[in-house]
Amino acid sequence: MKDQRIISAEVENLGYALVEIEREAGGLLRVTIENPDYERLITVLDCEKVSHQLSYTLPVENIPFERLEISSPGLDRPVKSAADFERFSGMEVDLKLRVAAGNRKNFRGVLQGLLSGELNSPDAKFGLLFEGTDGAESQLEFSLAEVDKTRLVPVIDFKGRKS
Repeated sequence: MKDQRIISAEVENLGYALVEIEREAGGLLRVTIENPDYERLITVLDCEKVSHQLSYTLPVENIPFERLEISSPGLDRPVKSAADFERFSGMEVDLKLRVAAGNRKNFRGVLQGLLSGELNSPDAKFGLLFEGTDGAESQLEFSLAEVDKTRLVPVIDFKGRKS
């Protein structure tokens, strides 16, 4: 938790928003950033700027890492916070629950955003429209605590060509 607070503060001081922090095998620390206005894409220069700053900050703060990787969220961006679930309402996502609902954990559907409760409260409920096993449209209602992971489904258009 301390690591996330320090990294988030450094990233925000540089003018970016922290999307996620991942620790991988071999001491890899992966930090995913985006621009707060969401319209500008992250460039290599943005990643270099954050990498340079964190390369100095992390050792001073005793945050262990062997290798540091800074990246953009990509086309299959993770959806993590309540604000993300609201922001990406109307978009198609792959959602995995921690515990099965109706004999399944994995769903692909369209986010419906906040259905009930306050946005950042633990009792906030979000919705997902998906195709049920019978082919009919169904709605899943869930809280953030029930979600294992969620990612946007990439939309790729090669100028009208089907891939």
